[in-house]
Order: sequence, then C-alpha cells, then structure tokens
Amino acid sequence: MTNFNGTLLAENKNLSFTNRGYAYGDALFETIKTSYGKILFWEDHYFRLMASMRIMRMEIPMNFTMEFLEAEINKTLEANQLLKASARVKLMVHRNEGGLYTPETNDVSFIISVKSIQEDFYILNTDFYEVDLFKDHYLSPSLLSTLKTNNKALNVIGSIYAKENNLNNCLLINTDKHVVEALNGNIFLVKGKIIKTAPLLDGCLKGVMRTQLLNIIKNLPDYELVEESISPFELQKADEMFITNVIVGIQPVSKYRKKQYTNEVSKMLLQKLNVKVRLG
Repeated sequence: MTNFNGTLLAENKNLSFTNRGYAYGDALFETIKTSYGKILFWEDHYFRLMASMRIMRMEIPMNFTMEFLEAEINKTLEANQLLKASARVKLMVHRNEGGLYTPETNDVSFIISVKSIQEDFYILNTDFYEVDLFKDHYLSPSLLSTLKTNNKALNVIGSIYAKENNLNNCLLINTDKHVVEALNGNIFLVKGKIIKTAPLLDGCLKGVMRTQLLNIIKNLPDYELVEESISPFELQKADEMFITNVIVGIQPVSKYRKKQYTNEVSKMLLQKLNVKVRLG
C-alpha cells in the first residue's frame, strides 16, 4: 500500500504519465529509516524537505506540519504492518500536473511508500568494500545539487559503471575535479586525528546522516573536523574512508585502487551514533 495525499492505495495505481516528477524531474524526496514506529532524525528530514521545497519554488501546503507528515508516515507503516519492524520510507513531493517546463501551478502532492528492512539499529558492515572514481561525467556544484531531487541520471549511470567493474560504489567528482560524494551517500576521510568531508559548496548532498556525524565529530575531544575540498590524491593518503546515509549509517571502505583502509574510527562513530538513536 502507498499513501497518495493521505489516501491509501494499491501500488502502481496513483501515478499518471503526465506526473511532473516523471516528465521533468520536478520532484523531491526523502529516504527515511523507521524502527518500530520511530522515525529516525525526523526533524532534520522535515526541515531539509521544507527548505528544498522553497528552493524549488513549490507551494508548501498549510497542513504540511511535522505532526501531519509524521502521522501520514505512521499510517502508511500501519497499513503495511510495519509499525513493529524497521522500514525504509520514501516520502516524495511533486509539483502538480500541468504545463511544460513552466508549471501551471506550484501546488504539490505527496506519495509515501514503505519497505521492510532487517536492521533495527546501525551495524558496522566489515565485508570487503571497494570503490573507485567515476570520471565519465562530472557533478556541477550548485544549490540544486545539494537537494534530493529525482534528477539522478549521474547516480544511475555511475551505479551501472560500478556494477560493470565489480565495484561496491563509486565516488563522484565535480567540475572542479574535487571528490564530492559517493553514489548513495556522503564521504568522510580520516588522516591521523583529522576527519574530513567535502563542503556543501562543492555540490555534495546535504545528507541527514552527514549532519548527525558532523554533530558527533564536533564533540570528540581527540579529533578535528574539517569541511574542505577533497582532491583525488588525498584518497591515497587517508588512513580510513567511510560513506554515510540514513539507511546503512556508516559504511567503511576497504579499498580504493591499491590503497587499503582501516575502520577503527568508523567503529567508534557507529557506537556513538547508535547511542544517539536510542536516546533520540
């Protein structure tokens, strides 16, 4: 069951081919993890969505409060018997149909879909995980590139490239030749006592898990947080690299080309993240 504007419907019966998200990529989405009815980091997801809608010049409905959307998510979880399990929630907002590039209205509709996942809390996956650079196409850094829109051609092509080359993931490069993010999350490098991640100005997604990790790292007495551009050369010098998103939490990278990485900092941060989840 999916939730279309508050009405629960059978899947694949609520979208037309003139939907602006399908026709023009005129849509935003949030990928959210829930655990036994608890929406993790819901405030960060909500305010990112509201900010993104303003940037996209979508009309925010008066009833789009945190409480309203939270209730709609829980209604969808209940309809799919997932209130007593963990789930991956996709909340999509699209501008209503009408017009070509210029829309006839800025009013919006929303769709909520849910899918069961196994892990209730975040678990460190220490399986072999190899990445490389994706250099066929570059990310153009701008305010729009920091949003979760459904314009994901770069990520789709990059994912196909990763599969064809037996890689677990690829790292995206922007037009300034800086390493920006992974195909499905933000990246962090560890060198000694410095933990580094790309700044939003380089075009990386304003990830909700990125935000959680920034807050955790800022309170670590023994480490320094740096938000600066990452050159491909730095990947070879780092002690550790990990990828973050709200579904997996922290994914340590094992190998980049001939470079092998450790995962001690990933392990320590994951423990602190799970404490935050339990207390949140």
